[in-house]
Amino acid sequence: MMNQLEEAIIYATILHQGKIRKFSGNPYILHPIEVAQILSTMTEDEEIITAGILHDVVEGTDASLGEIEKRFGKRVAMLVDSDSESAYAGEEASASWKRRKEESLLALKNSQDIGVQMLWLADTLSNIRSITGVYSEQGDAVWEVLHQSDPEMQHWYYRSVAELVELQLNKTGAFKELVKHINFIWPGTFDSEKARYRKYKEVSVEGCQLLGRGAKGEVYRYNDELVIKVFNRNNTYRDVEREIAQSRKAFIMGIPTAISFGIVSVGKQYGAIYELVDADTISKRIANNPGRVEIYAKIMAELARTIHSIEVKDEDVFPDAVERLRSYVRSGVEYEDEALAGKCMRLIDTLPVTNTMIHGDFHTGNVFLQRGEPLLIDMDRLSAGHPMAEISALCYFYVTLGEFDPAVLVNFMGFSCETAGQFFVFFLKYYLDTEDEDRLRAVTEKAAFLAYIRMVHRIRKTGAPTGEDRKWVDCCLGKIAELAERLDSLAF
Repeated sequence: MMNQLEEAIIYATILHQGKIRKFSGNPYILHPIEVAQILSTMTEDEEIITAGILHDVVEGTDASLGEIEKRFGKRVAMLVDSDSESAYAGEEASASWKRRKEESLLALKNSQDIGVQMLWLADTLSNIRSITGVYSEQGDAVWEVLHQSDPEMQHWYYRSVAELVELQLNKTGAFKELVKHINFIWPGTFDSEKARYRKYKEVSVEGCQLLGRGAKGEVYRYNDELVIKVFNRNNTYRDVEREIAQSRKAFIMGIPTAISFGIVSVGKQYGAIYELVDADTISKRIANNPGRVEIYAKIMAELARTIHSIEVKDEDVFPDAVERLRSYVRSGVEYEDEALAGKCMRLIDTLPVTNTMIHGDFHTGNVFLQRGEPLLIDMDRLSAGHPMAEISALCYFYVTLGEFDPAVLVNFMGFSCETAGQFFVFFLKYYLDTEDEDRLRAVTEKAAFLAYIRMVHRIRKTGAPTGEDRKWVDCCLGKIAELAERLDSLAF
C-alpha cells in the first residue's frame, strides 16, 4: 500500500504532465520533487514534505484545495494554500506580479506553522538555484523571460522571503544556501556571516517584569542591569537592525537615547538588549504613583522640546512626518467621505514646512528614567516636520483611545483614562510654556482633529467597519466635520 508521499508524487506527476520548467525545459515535476528533497533536509514531517510535492498543483493545474484536503488531509491543504498565489482573471501576470507577491508574503508573515516557513524556503531555494545557473551565464538577461523583468523587484522579493524565515530557519543548510545565491546575484544583500553557521543567543522573558508595550513590541526587565525589547512577530531581523541604527544616529544628533548592544531570539521573535540599570518606563512610574503625573508630564514635555529643537538637514533623509498625517486621511476618512477628506487635506496643508526633528512614536512607554534622566528606546519612526504631528499623536494616545475604548488605553499605558487625560493637559501646558486657557484649548482642538482622523484610519485598517466599529467611525467623522468647520489652520 502506498504511503502519503508516494501517492502525492504520482498525483502531482499526472497533474503536471506536459509542463516544463522555464529555463531548463525539463519536466516540471522535477521542481516539486526538488522542493520535497530540500524539505527532507530540514524535517521528517511527512505532511510538510508531501506539501512540497503538491505546492504548485492548485496554482498551476486544475486541482482544488478541497480535493487536496480530501486526499491528503487538512494540514497538507493549508500548507499548499500558503504557497499558492491568488489569480487575477483578465489581468496579465506581469501586471499583477507585485500585488500577488505582497499578498503571499503577508500569508508567510502571519503564519504560525513552521511547515509554512520550511515550504517557502524550499520553494524559493529551488527557484533561485535555477535562476543563478542562468544568471552566471547571461547576467540580467535572465529576467527577460520572467513575469517580472525588473531585477530590483526580484531582489526585493527574494530578500523579503529570506528575512521572514531567518529567525526560525537561519541554522539550516537551506537558508545558508539561499543567502549565498541572493548575495551572488545581488552582492552585499546580507552579511556574509549569515551564510555560515550562526546561532543567535536565545533568551526567555518568562517570569520577567513587563515594563511597557508599544506598537512594535513589549519591553521586559531581564535583570537588574538589562532590559529586552521583544519585537512583534512581523518584525524581521532587518527591522531590528534598522531601529538600532536609527538609535545610534539619533544619539549623535543629540537625542537622549539608549543604544542596544545585541540582538537575541526570544522564542519565535527577535529581541534587542539594552543596558538600563535600575530604570523604569515613565508609564510604569505614573502607574505606580499617579499623583505625580504632573512631574512626569513636565519631564516628557522637556524631552519633546529637546527633540523638536533639533533641525534635520536635507542629507539626513528622514521621512516627512506631515505626509504620515495625509496617509491617515487617505486610508481612512477618504474611504468614508471624499469631500470631508478634501477639507482634512486642506487643513493639513496649512502646517508650515519645517525641518524639525519628530520622534514619531513619542509616549511614556517608550521613555525610561535612569537616575532621573529620560532615555528613549524606540527610534524607527524618526521623521522631520511640524511638531503638531507629535502633539496630535499624544492626543491620540492619551485622550482619543480612551474615548472609544478605555480598556485599550489602560492596557497600552498601564494607568487610567483619567490619569492619561491629566497627563496630556499637563504636558501641553509645559510644552507650550503657557497657562493661557484659550491657547491650550485651541491647540488641543487642532490635535484632536488629527487624532480623530488617525482613529478612523486605525479602525479601517482591518476593512469596512461594522457593528460597534461603525458607530465609532461615524462618531469620529462627526467630530472631524465639526472641527473642520471651526478651524482655519492647524499651526500653533
